[in-house]
Amino acid sequence: MKGDRIEARVLSVQEIPHADPALLAQLDVPEGYTSLGLVTADIDDAAYAAIDEATKKAEVAVVYARSMYAGAANASTALAGEFIGVLAGPDPEQVRSGLQAFIYYLKNEAFFYSADDADRIPYFAHCISRTGTYLSAQCHVPAGTPIAYLIAPPQEAMCGIDAALKAADVTMRVFYGPPTETNFAGALLSGEQSACRAACEAFARRVEEIADNPRIL
Repeated sequence: MKGDRIEARVLSVQEIPHADPALLAQLDVPEGYTSLGLVTADIDDAAYAAIDEATKKAEVAVVYARSMYAGAANASTALAGEFIGVLAGPDPEQVRSGLQAFIYYLKNEAFFYSADDADRIPYFAHCISRTGTYLSAQCHVPAGTPIAYLIAPPQEAMCGIDAALKAADVTMRVFYGPPTETNFAGALLSGEQSACRAACEAFARRVEEIADNPRIL
């Protein structure tokens, strides 16, 4: 139904307490970080927000984060899903704390919503009040900056981003032009927390309007 919350699922969580130096080198892991934590999930953008949260809760760095092509509905294997992320830390305890933060945030904070009654038009309009190191680097802003994380199907996203930019005093930091790996589109916008919330609300309204009236001619 319209307004339904769409929750992501963690598919697999693995740890490498002492990773091989060759693997650490390929992942460009920071000096002194020898432990890795790997996660897969079935919704990518919620997972990107969650892995950023991990950097705020533990001494970890995101050394790999990618979306799977075509999305979770077309995943090639049972545990691949739509997202893979790798955290690196100085020891297994820090990595485990980061993984726990990822799991909690994905289950309790970061959600897509349905813009239509058939649940065929999902969107992500998520305000992050304080970025961690991962999303801050993506946006080229200082850690702790509020952002609006906006994702939807291609046309809905383009119109929604325009509405968000007009509705609030926010700045475009990242534009995900269509098609992304999962055939969506979106943007990361920065501003004051209240402005980011207003941008998220405007984006959501516009996506829902398009779902209600997909053709104006």
